Parts: sequence; structure tokens; C-alpha cells
Amino acid sequence: MKGRRLKIDEQGLASALRAKDRRALARAITLVESTRKQDREAAEALLAEVLPDTGRAVRIGISGAPGAGKSTFIEAFGTFLTDGGKRVAVLAVDPSSQRSGGSILGDKTRMEKLARDPGAFIRPSPSGATLGGVARRTREALLLVEAAGFDVVLVETVGVGQSETAVAEMVDMFVLLVGPGGGDDLQGIKRGVMELADLILVTKADGDLAAAAGRAASDYQAALHLMRPKYPGLFPQVMKISALKGEGVAEAWGAMEAFRGALAAGGHLKSLRERQARRWFWNEVEAVLSDEIAADPATAAAAASLEASVVAGRALPHAAARTLIRNFRRA
Repeated sequence: MKGRRLKIDEQGLASALRAKDRRALARAITLVESTRKQDREAAEALLAEVLPDTGRAVRIGISGAPGAGKSTFIEAFGTFLTDGGKRVAVLAVDPSSQRSGGSILGDKTRMEKLARDPGAFIRPSPSGATLGGVARRTREALLLVEAAGFDVVLVETVGVGQSETAVAEMVDMFVLLVGPGGGDDLQGIKRGVMELADLILVTKADGDLAAAAGRAASDYQAALHLMRPKYPGLFPQVMKISALKGEGVAEAWGAMEAFRGALAAGGHLKSLRERQARRWFWNEVEAVLSDEIAADPATAAAAASLEASVVAGRALPHAAARTLIRNFRRA
């Protein structure tokens, strides 16, 4: 690989990842999530080393409003996949505590059965300040679980919000979970999130809620027909599931496989991942530039001064930004 030579411990970590060592995977994700400069250098070297071993997994984004049953579905779905011989990784991005910065929900307690499954790996991460609830290093964690040989990677987001595009930009398909409330719930879901969905699953379709789930599925299907599909000829499906009873889970996986197969056959999967890599690059350009500005005392002071001018209404944001970049380039 080009760049900094791997240290002995990083070489061992890369080898352990390829050998499907779960403890090594946990250590590697902790490394890429670290903000310490020396850890970032080590993380980048490790990622470059294992990059050829990535890209083979099925990447699925899971989103839905709180109470839609995301954790219940992921546990049932993940167990179904592991029972079928698949290795499943769940990257669940929790809301962050404003006091400690740590995860609030604790996915391993919400998915006890799947957490004990030897064929599954669950990694909760705090969302921090990242817009949309997707941690900045989730993309890197996704590469690591692929290098560790996982077949399916599920990325669970905090919930329905204005920036769920963050998860859509790192997965092959976006699955939206909705409750059986029907029209009332439909009014509360933003059109932009609906447009991201490749598959909509109406949850809790059992018992007293079975009829409501059927009506909700019809409402969502009608709404989708008013939207332009992301891919020509590939219209999102709406399906009913009961994660508690395991009903509809196998059919949902069948729909996901068929959708991804159609993407690959039409050349859409390749172009999708190329667009995602391009967007990741420019996101990192912005992030690295911000980090470099903050790390330089003089530029950081200038940034604080310009920020104060913008807040006070004495300067326009774009003009202040240009001034800051020019000063940074001269430094």
C-alpha cells in the first residue's frame, strides 16, 4: 500500500480482521472512531490495507420513526439471515447524550437475542453532532465489517429526519419502517424520506393491528405511485410484516435480494457506489479542512472573529468563508 507503513500491531489487526476475529473488529472500529491524531493515522493505514477486501456485502439502510419497531425488526431479520448461514453486522447509530457524548439507547440491550448470535455483530455508536444521526466514521466501520467477512450490513439510523440522505449515501438500498397508523402516520413523514425509500415495510401487522396495517400498506402504495422512482422501471414495494411472529420477514429479504439483483443487472449498483464514493470524498474534504482550520491557532482565532461578525450581522457568511480560506492558504 502507499503512504505510511503499517506498524506491527496494525498488520496484526488487519490479519485478524481477515480471519473474522470479532474482538479485532471491535478494536478496529474503536480505532476509526477515535479523534486522536495518532489514532487517525493508524486508522487510515489500517483501512488502506483492508480496502481490497471490502465492497462485497449487501448494504442496507434501516430507518423509521421512533416506535416503528426498528430494533424488533432488525433482531428478527438478522436472526433469519444468520439461520440461513449469512453473517450479519448491525451498525446502529444511537442518539448521543449531550452531557457525555455516549449512546443513549444501547442497541445490545434492545436486541438481546441477536447480540448473542455468533453469526451477528452489533456495534452501537453515538451520533454525536453529525447531521441525520449517522456517525462520521460509520462509512469506515462499514468497510471494516466487510473486510471481516460479513455478508449483510444493516445501518440503522436514529429516526425519520431531514437528513436521512446521509445513510442513503452509503447503502445499496434504503428500507423505511412505518407503523400501522395509515394516513395519520403518512402525514407525519416527509416526502423527501419517502422518495429515498426502496422498500417500505408496514410493521406490527398482526392481531388487532392487522387490519390497520393492511390499510396503511394501501395508503403508502398509493402515495408512492405519485412519486418518480429513483431507477427507471424499479418501483418501491410496500410490504406488511410482523417481526414478533416472524411473518413477512423472509418475503422482505426476498424483495431486497430481487431489488439489489435488478440494480446490479442494470448497472445501477456500480454507478450508485461510484456516486457514493465521490460524495464521501467531498464530505471528507470539508471535514478535513474544518479540522485543519481548528488545529491552527491563528486561523482558528480568525475563524472565531469572522464567525462573530456573521452572528452580529456585520458580514455575510459566504464572504466571511472566502476570507477565512484565503487567510488559511497564506498561513
